[in-house]
Amino acid sequence: MAESTGRPRVYFDISIGTRPEGRIVFELFNDVVPKTAENFRALCTGEKGVGKQGKPLSYKGSIFHRIIKQFMIQGGDFTEFNGTGGESIYGEKFDDENFELKHDRPFLLSMANSGPGTNGSQFFVTTVPTPHLDGKHVVFGEVINGRSIVRKVESQRTNSNDKPLVDVKVTDCGSLTGDEYKNATQRVVDTTGDTYEDYPEDVNEELSLAQSYKIATDLKEFGNKAFKAGDVELGLEKYQKGLRYLNEAPESSDSDAKELLSQIAALRFTLYSNSALLANKLKRFADGRTWAGYAIDNGKDANAKEADKAKAYYRRAIAFCGLKEEDDALKDLEEALKLAPNDAAVINEISRVKKQMADQERKERAAMKKFFS
Repeated sequence: MAESTGRPRVYFDISIGTRPEGRIVFELFNDVVPKTAENFRALCTGEKGVGKQGKPLSYKGSIFHRIIKQFMIQGGDFTEFNGTGGESIYGEKFDDENFELKHDRPFLLSMANSGPGTNGSQFFVTTVPTPHLDGKHVVFGEVINGRSIVRKVESQRTNSNDKPLVDVKVTDCGSLTGDEYKNATQRVVDTTGDTYEDYPEDVNEELSLAQSYKIATDLKEFGNKAFKAGDVELGLEKYQKGLRYLNEAPESSDSDAKELLSQIAALRFTLYSNSALLANKLKRFADGRTWAGYAIDNGKDANAKEADKAKAYYRRAIAFCGLKEEDDALKDLEEALKLAPNDAAVINEISRVKKQMADQERKERAAMKKFFS
């Protein structure tokens, strides 16, 4: 994309739950749909003040209330926060300007509506091509930076109504000018130095198996760096990102060396096991159990060392304990002990779990005795 097109550029600063995630930058197609683009721009700046419904005409503080993976993320309801409200700068609703632009790729910005001529403030960002929306919704912009944040929003867990389980909030928004406008397409590098796209499908080239392995290896090191610096959340993100590159890599061919396939299996094992470690530290025990299980399942193909297999069983045991599933934890700890007979952490955890189970059994017996006395 050109450094400067003259089109308006606006931004959303996004948080997921309590964690700031970064900035999404949009470029608005005011040369094709000027009225629609101006509506969105002014709602980003908040310059129009208070609307007819008594609420500020601004996206600041609003949420993405509807997320459908492999389709779109929707927001812009700053009055009701559930998809039933919102208001344009022209009044409650305004007409469809034109349908000249098509929904032919991901990261397009388009107006949400409830039928012809019902545009307000609600919008959506496509995450795949959506040609079935052509002629029904007005495309008026695109994401020019922060695609990884759109993907992260798209990946949020949702309820049966497609609402994310944790709030995805626009903490700030506005218009870009000067150097910020000129530099709007420059990718922001995090503290690890990672410059790779968060999702391999957004890379502008077809990656080979060797390239995918190289990227995933780098991401493992970025994850290690973040973890050592005390940023457990970022470390986990890098390990999971590495797994995405491995899991979406092309299938192996006859030309791929056996050594490369062996290295990929070993790396996949390590990334799953490390993910389990960090998930447990974040008390995300269900995820820790799942990822440690994947590591255990991959251990044979990875030709993992006995000590590393023991770590995977130990990490799943810790997750089981966090989920109050001590029987399963004890089974995994016994497997870990077979693989690493002298591991002090495993031995101590077995003693702790057995004591905890015995204490719980005594409490239950005492309660039953009191109940029947």
